[in-house]
Amino acid sequence: MKNNQFAIETVDRKTELQELRAIHFVDASIDALEDPLAVWQKLLQKTVLEAKSQTVFNQKLNNYLATSEITLGDFLNGNQAVTNEIFYRVALQLLEFDVDSDFKLDDPLAAMKEIQLPFIKGPITTKADLLDAWYLLLCTHTKNGQTYLDKLAQDGYFVPFYRHTTEPLFFNGKAQAVFDPHQLIRDVVYVEAPLDTDHDGKRDLLKVEVLRPSQTKQGYKAPVLYTASPYNQGINDEAGSKLMHNVDVPLAAKEPNQLTYKDVQYQPQSNPLPAKRTIHGEQKEADETFAMESPYTLNDYFLTRGFAVAYAAGIGTKDSDGIRDTGAVAETVSTIAVIEWLAGNRTAFTNKIDNIAIKAWWSNGKIAMTGRSYLGTLATAAATTGVAGLKTAVSEAAISSWYDYYRDGGLVAAPETFQGEDMDVLATEVFSRMQKPGDYLKIKDYFNQVLSTMAKDQDRQTGNYSRYWDERNYLNNVKNIKADMVMVHGLNDWNVKPRNVGNLWNALRDVPVTKKLILHQGQHIYVNAFRSLDFTDMMNLWFSHELFGVANHAKELLPDVLIQDNTQPETWKTYEDWQSPDDQHQIFNFEAKELVPQNVPVRSAAASFSDHLDTETFDFYKKHLDVWERDLLTTNHDTKGENKLRDNRLIFKTSQYTQDTYIDGRVQLKIRVAVNEPFGMLSFQLVDYGEAKRLTVSPTILAAKSLSGTYDWRRDNLREFTLQKETTPWKMITKGHINLQNRHNNYQVDALKPNDFYDLTVELQPTFYHLLSGHQLGLVVYATDFNTTIRGNQELQYSLQINQCQMSLPIK
Repeated sequence: MKNNQFAIETVDRKTELQELRAIHFVDASIDALEDPLAVWQKLLQKTVLEAKSQTVFNQKLNNYLATSEITLGDFLNGNQAVTNEIFYRVALQLLEFDVDSDFKLDDPLAAMKEIQLPFIKGPITTKADLLDAWYLLLCTHTKNGQTYLDKLAQDGYFVPFYRHTTEPLFFNGKAQAVFDPHQLIRDVVYVEAPLDTDHDGKRDLLKVEVLRPSQTKQGYKAPVLYTASPYNQGINDEAGSKLMHNVDVPLAAKEPNQLTYKDVQYQPQSNPLPAKRTIHGEQKEADETFAMESPYTLNDYFLTRGFAVAYAAGIGTKDSDGIRDTGAVAETVSTIAVIEWLAGNRTAFTNKIDNIAIKAWWSNGKIAMTGRSYLGTLATAAATTGVAGLKTAVSEAAISSWYDYYRDGGLVAAPETFQGEDMDVLATEVFSRMQKPGDYLKIKDYFNQVLSTMAKDQDRQTGNYSRYWDERNYLNNVKNIKADMVMVHGLNDWNVKPRNVGNLWNALRDVPVTKKLILHQGQHIYVNAFRSLDFTDMMNLWFSHELFGVANHAKELLPDVLIQDNTQPETWKTYEDWQSPDDQHQIFNFEAKELVPQNVPVRSAAASFSDHLDTETFDFYKKHLDVWERDLLTTNHDTKGENKLRDNRLIFKTSQYTQDTYIDGRVQLKIRVAVNEPFGMLSFQLVDYGEAKRLTVSPTILAAKSLSGTYDWRRDNLREFTLQKETTPWKMITKGHINLQNRHNNYQVDALKPNDFYDLTVELQPTFYHLLSGHQLGLVVYATDFNTTIRGNQELQYSLQINQCQMSLPIK
């Protein structure tokens, strides 16, 4: 078990005392004491929240051990000195660590070091020393993934504060749970966007759901966490499923062209807008409320800490106007319209009929965006506009270019587990106006026209980059970003692939904002409830600085790059950069079934593979993608020659590494290839070969519905990646694809003559990977990717001139 905390601010004793007094741990009863033992007893008494009498408190104390022979109750009734060992022996128990299984009673300080818990290293001889230790203990994580103070808050410590709270309370630079969540005010408003996407002659109104502290009624101004979620008002799963595209279609030759970027560059169009609605009055109170939003647990945490939260699904969703057009500029405009209202720069109405305006008068005008996947994507999109009021965006698993979500290297390339989905399918799935029959009747025909246009423009026939995709490339506008950025992404996310965050990180290098990057070992997940990482604390420190202006050194304390190790559970390492231009490179040449160092001579040779399977095997793999993946990566001798893909891919391996190696960034391949038709594609997987117990694919739930950080409030599961019970022989590190007719870029189409050899360069998806000593790197070269590409099962024969192939491996 390892604790990784980055959001603890070091403060002086004067600040410690002020903050302990502010949260009522230091009061007149503590002021009257000098003996550390007596002070400690008073502090402990404040934590036993269930005790209503001294007798019950004494009873509870005897559940803890001060030494291997003396209970805490007996120790406090004696006259012995508080030592570091005794304080931290008790502290570990307060932090919910178990004796013997988590730590040894006779050496608590060793456990503090091993678990990576912060502690006071000097002796505890004075009251001030004891308060130092107590202050730090309140900031320290329990075994169950939250600070001790958040654990106490969850037990009800701050409930007595509720009736006196008029403004946020900060401890160690972070906002505390002193706002009663059961008194939240829930408002619905309709923001008028500068759009008319449904062409009804009126500007689109966008439904926004707001949760704000009740203290705003008395003049408190709250900052806002805003989540733009197209899923928020409902999903049309059945309609989306019916629209899914058939991927069992042949790859076809494309007409060569000489296009340049200028030919595919998006050209904004200026369409006349209807006039703004005439305002017929203004009021402070909303006409509409709601019972339950579609929440994000990180937002829930901050609702009790003085923040307001806003959710908006955007154009074309239930109770809003407009239509969905995935990734279009209009979607970004819809997103920032809500920010503009929250910042006091746009009009909203109490309902869609009366034209009664309502301002976000309760907002302090400072907004952060949160969310994962499509939600994080819209946070990125909003940031690239430079919209006033947006102070920071925390984008998790976010798309930075929609081409990189649904295409790769001139090929249709589905997000994993979503074969057949495309822009039109996603637009249909989130067009929740469909769920209101009366409203849908008015818009159905026009939306079907939009879908028809979308199906044409997304161009599944060629997979080429075009003006359609360039409009949906947020990287074009990164230079406009004024908000500080936090990016969170899974290195094993094959839904929103790592290229999306990799390109955004690189594009931000010269943009004068603060940027932070967290890369975890997950797939398409949130990380705010992980035991090993204080992500929620980090965001508390960050938001307290960005939105409240707290001088807590958040920008200095939070690492620029934080990466979870793939070989050991609960291990996080800090770095100055990812995909650094200063990285060294290991160069490998190809030999028969081998990758050899660049200085090793190689013989002239070719190697071939087929992309065709018999119908029975092909149909089997379509239904059993896990078996396809296993057979693709397993070498022949591992399956006694029974591998049905043995002739459908090439595998090249290095010798065993003699030391641990860290792969950092984009692996580049130079390939000389021929194919027997005027069309073709290649796919690649970089693989770690070596028996090992690896991290679980998905996080393990350690404790169900155990985290809230607030008394009687919404709870989240405590999760963590753990080691698999059995060893596995390999792990796919990263992958990539290319259409052989897109050898220069994704929009220029090159001719391809059958059986002629061509040189091409391919960059795999960026990664960060810890390769263990004794393991081998393998490169698997194949064509059809059953998880990702179209699956034509054609009689295609590929040949590699392997002595002309090379792999460049970036090394940290």
